[in-house]
Amino acid sequence: MDNKLDMIREESEYESKKLDKLIDFEIRKNVHINLSKPVHAEFKKKLFDYNLYMSETFAHFAQLVIEENVWAMKIVKEAYKLKRQDATKVTKKEAENLYDAISEVDPFSS
Repeated sequence: MDNKLDMIREESEYESKKLDKLIDFEIRKNVHINLSKPVHAEFKKKLFDYNLYMSETFAHFAQLVIEENVWAMKIVKEAYKLKRQDATKVTKKEAENLYDAISEVDPFSS
């Protein structure tokens, strides 16, 4: 009798875990980001000091942004400013390629 009861409990636990995974799949989203190896290592090391994982840290930051937390929004605005600065920069190689392309075009030829 106990053996059959144990089997029923195990099956119930298995079904419960499957349901939990399905709920997580339906409710949660995975986010993938690219970090350089040194940044990844240092960030992970800093979080380790506080017994935190990157995923929970990013999730907390996302929640702060949603709530328009002053400090989180400062980080967002700084990232936006840096992105805009990077977008307007033309590298030396890009400038040379552009100059070469312009010099090859003769506006007076047909």
